Amino acid sequence: MTVEGTTERVLRLLALLQRRPSWTATELAAELRVTDRSIRRDVERLRALGYPVHATAGVGGGYQLGAGTRLPPLLLDDEEAIATAVSLRLASGGTVAGAGEAALRALAKLDQVMPPRLRAEVRAVHGAMDTLLGPGIEIDPELLVTLARACRDAVRVRFHYTAHNPAREGEARDDRPPRERTVEPVRLVATARRWYLMAWDIDRDDWRTFRLDRMRDVTATTWRFRPRDHPDPVAYVQRSVTESPYRHHARVRLHAHPDQVRALIPPQVGRVEADPEGDGWCLLTAGGDDLDWLAVRIAALGFETQILAPPGLRQAAARLARNLTAMSTHPAAAPDPP
Repeated sequence: MTVEGTTERVLRLLALLQRRPSWTATELAAELRVTDRSIRRDVERLRALGYPVHATAGVGGGYQLGAGTRLPPLLLDDEEAIATAVSLRLASGGTVAGAGEAALRALAKLDQVMPPRLRAEVRAVHGAMDTLLGPGIEIDPELLVTLARACRDAVRVRFHYTAHNPAREGEARDDRPPRERTVEPVRLVATARRWYLMAWDIDRDDWRTFRLDRMRDVTATTWRFRPRDHPDPVAYVQRSVTESPYRHHARVRLHAHPDQVRALIPPQVGRVEADPEGDGWCLLTAGGDDLDWLAVRIAALGFETQILAPPGLRQAAARLARNLTAMSTHPAAAPDPP
C-alpha cells in the first residue's frame, strides 16, 4: 500500500477510536477492511505520533484512545461538522466568560478546513438564523472546571456565598456579607441566562441550589464523600429557581395542554405539570415578588384559568379585571383640531 493510503487508513483509525470508548481489533479490522495485524501496526503508528492508544487483553478487552500530552485532531463526519459549526455560532453569544471569543476562533478554524460543499451548507444555516438572547451573567470558565471536577471526583467544595435576600414589604433589604459554605456537589445545571450548582449543604444538612455568579473564593477540598441518593437535578433546580427566591408562589390550573404552556413559559420562570385530574387542564407554578405582576403575566397567557393559591392572587386578578374594564369603557378622547 502507498504512503498516502497508509496515512488515510491511520486517520480513519483515529476517527474510529474517537467515535466510541472501546473497539476490539476484529471490529476495527472489519471497519477498515484490513487484517488484525494491520490494525496493530497502525496503532503503533498512532503511538509514535504521540497519541496514547491503550490495549486491554482478554474477553471484553480492546483498544481505547487515552488522554495524551496534546489534543489529537478531531475527525468529523459531515453531520458532525455542520452540528459543530452551528453550535459554535450559538456559543459565541453564551454566558461563559471568554467563551464567545474562543467559539469564534474555533469557528474560523473549522470554516478554513471545511470542504466547499459543507461550508455552503453551514453558511446557509447561519444566514437563515438569528439569536435573541437576554442579558446573561458571564461565568468564569475556571469556576466551571473546578465545580465540574468536584462533581466528577466526589470531593467537597468550600466557597463564600451571597444569598438572595429581597426586601419584604415594610422591611429593610438584608445586605448580610457572604457566608462560607461547604457542600457536596452533584450537578451543574444551566438555564438560558444563569448557571446553578445542586449540592448537599453540610451545615444545613439538606439539598440546596447555588447560583454560580454569587460564589466567591471557590476551592475544591481533598475531602472525598460517598454520593447520596438525590432528587433529579434538573427538576430540583427548576423548582428552586421558580419558587424559592420569591415572596409569592402562584399555583393555577390552565385549560391547555402542558406543551402549549411550556412553549410560552421558560423553565426558569415557571414549572408546568400535567393535571392529575386530566380533562385538558395543566398546572402552572410560578414565583414573583408582586401579585399584580403575576396576575398580568398569567392572564397574558390567554388560557382559561383557575387560581389555586395564594388567595391574594384572586384579589390581584380582580383589580386587573377592573382596570381592563375601565380601559375598555372609558370614552375616547376627542381628536386634536386640525
